[in-house]
Amino acid sequence: MTANQRGDNRWWRPQVSVEVLIALVSAYFLLVTNGPLWAAVRAGTSSTSVMLSLGVAVFALHALIFGLLCWGCLARPLLALLLVVTALAHWYMTRFAVVFDAEMIRNVLHTDVAESRELMTVGMLLHVVLLGMAPAVLVLLTRSKPRSWRRGLLVRGGFLLAMLLLAGAAVGMSSQGVFALMRTDKVLRYKITPGNYIVSLINVIKPSKKASSGPRQVVGADAKRPAAAATRKPRLLVLAVGETVRGDHWGLNGYARQTTPELAKRNVLNFPDVTACGTSTEVSLPCMFSPQGREHYDRDAIRGHESVLDVAARAGVQVLWRDNQSGCKGICIGVQSHTMGPDDAANLCAAGRCFDEILLSGLQAKLDAMPGDVIIVLHMLGNHGPNYFERYPPAFERWTPVCKTPELSRCTQAQIANAYDNAILYSDSVLAHLIDLLQAQTQRDAAMLYVSDHGESLGEYGLYLHGAPYAIAPRQQLHVPLTLWLSPGFATDTGLDMACLQKVAQQPASHDNLFSTVLGAFDVQTAVYRKDKDLLASCRQP
Repeated sequence: MTANQRGDNRWWRPQVSVEVLIALVSAYFLLVTNGPLWAAVRAGTSSTSVMLSLGVAVFALHALIFGLLCWGCLARPLLALLLVVTALAHWYMTRFAVVFDAEMIRNVLHTDVAESRELMTVGMLLHVVLLGMAPAVLVLLTRSKPRSWRRGLLVRGGFLLAMLLLAGAAVGMSSQGVFALMRTDKVLRYKITPGNYIVSLINVIKPSKKASSGPRQVVGADAKRPAAAATRKPRLLVLAVGETVRGDHWGLNGYARQTTPELAKRNVLNFPDVTACGTSTEVSLPCMFSPQGREHYDRDAIRGHESVLDVAARAGVQVLWRDNQSGCKGICIGVQSHTMGPDDAANLCAAGRCFDEILLSGLQAKLDAMPGDVIIVLHMLGNHGPNYFERYPPAFERWTPVCKTPELSRCTQAQIANAYDNAILYSDSVLAHLIDLLQAQTQRDAAMLYVSDHGESLGEYGLYLHGAPYAIAPRQQLHVPLTLWLSPGFATDTGLDMACLQKVAQQPASHDNLFSTVLGAFDVQTAVYRKDKDLLASCRQP
């Protein structure tokens, strides 16, 4: 075959330089996948010059980033991958108002298979095919123009310089307006796609100066219990950690619907004003078990130090973590743990998920095998979205019609709330059965503390799910329920004044109270214990 014949056969594969492809892809992102950005910009300014300057700057900065990343034979595959991933990011930004900051990227990276499967929908796949895969194929079909390495470096250097100057000039033309817009909308930069997830991913994977690759640092090395602990009746504390339950839908907090009828029948203490440490499990779960808390929040310090479970174990309290979720996020390292599954109760599991009732399966046998003081953590699946309708058995579908698709934007807010509230109703039943089990204990004085890790947006302000940056997170994602049950023996043995506790429960509280409250429940003596953070301390009688 002659060269001309080969050229004729490849007429449909045009020769395009990488720099031209980068410019085309950058323009595509600017015009097609940045709808949330332009909606926010239009809401913040009516200045045409500001919008034009920002558009040119976004184009040039993306082209600059891609020009630094895309080289040689990997350039086209990388651009194609960016097109597909950006289409996926665009789907979640437009359907759920997701903000791709560093914490959201961590959430994505730690998403388990079952959760990923729930998020896969026909609509999402079509969206990715049309907006991502189709242009990606066009990029892959192009051919590179032959070029010497010297000329290639010269052309690329000129391209990068041109984009840098263009971005600088664009911002300089309307700098006051652009920066004012950024100050007004704190998350505007996280709506610039795909720069948002690229920069956030780099921030997540780059080595931290604070992070330690060695063992976690010891917390409460001096932890001990008083000698009297060996002679008194053993104590049992069950920490039920809920998932995605927001405080204003908790029946005990005065919600219009009684979503907690079973707990209301039991003698529980309810804390109506409780604030979460974060808006995602990835943040809140380690934070609430840490001595730092939100008051001294430092992700690396929290991950690099032991939790309250380690401190309690060091003082002689036995610890067991039972998980019906996506893991303990490092909290249960060094303590006994078990992830629930079909082997524990096949009738409660389907499609990789189990109903929370499974956390009670075999629990009594575990208690019988653990002598002395015991802490058991039950990590619930709770109201994990977007498939709220799958979090409860059919018998608990009290409020209808319900949203039965993970594409929440296709449902009315009432349908979403119905499914969400039904899931809380089921959690109420599970917790009530847990209290009944604890009430039947004769060998130990028992207590239960239930608290959710974070709340959830159900369409308010156009937001769905959770994970909003803490600084601008709506109350729906930060206000969580906290409910405490104490057996009469536990209250008496710890000298608790119940009338006093009723008053304390009406005061504001937060996840920061958990660390010292747990230690105080077992009289653990250590320098890291803070009496002012112990929810029960002020009501203990000598």
